Amino acid sequence: MSPTDCELMTEVRDGRIERLAVLFERHQIMLFNFFLRLTGNRAVSEDLVQEVFMRVLKYRSGFQGDGRFNVWLFQIARNVHIDHLRKRKGELPLAEQFTEPPDLALLPDAAYEADREAELIRQALDRLPVQKREVLVLFRFQNLKLREIAELLGCRVGTVKAQVHRALKDLGRIYGELAEGQCHDM
Repeated sequence: MSPTDCELMTEVRDGRIERLAVLFERHQIMLFNFFLRLTGNRAVSEDLVQEVFMRVLKYRSGFQGDGRFNVWLFQIARNVHIDHLRKRKGELPLAEQFTEPPDLALLPDAAYEADREAELIRQALDRLPVQKREVLVLFRFQNLKLREIAELLGCRVGTVKAQVHRALKDLGRIYGELAEGQCHDM
């Protein structure tokens, strides 16, 4: 039976640094996807994942082992993302960071529609305020439970439910505006 994340992190905390590689393998993709949905930039997301594990190593003595590792890890990821936003304040908006638009001439109609819809959702997600985007990504894309998000954010489950509801409502409104705008542009 393989050790749990908490057991591995406890070993890392107690000096078996090499065990961090196992945690990295288990969580790097999940964190990459979390950051990619927040930043929309693959290279930045890779850098942020590296920064998370550097901080895990740096702050390993603070791991208590009495909570869920996932929540502890996402707390570090949130802090890394917040620090990233502070450093990038005043730079290009997220939507302008994408340098490679899809080659629409090469896509079949169905694939084009799917790509167009995915792009609209991504653009709508990018336009949400960071807090709403983060809650939505944690709930919808990272599959964290409401109680885990509440623990992570330091609030009640009911508050998280309301935040998810508002974020989804705003996402739908923004998506509708973007879709309507594209219809008018055609």
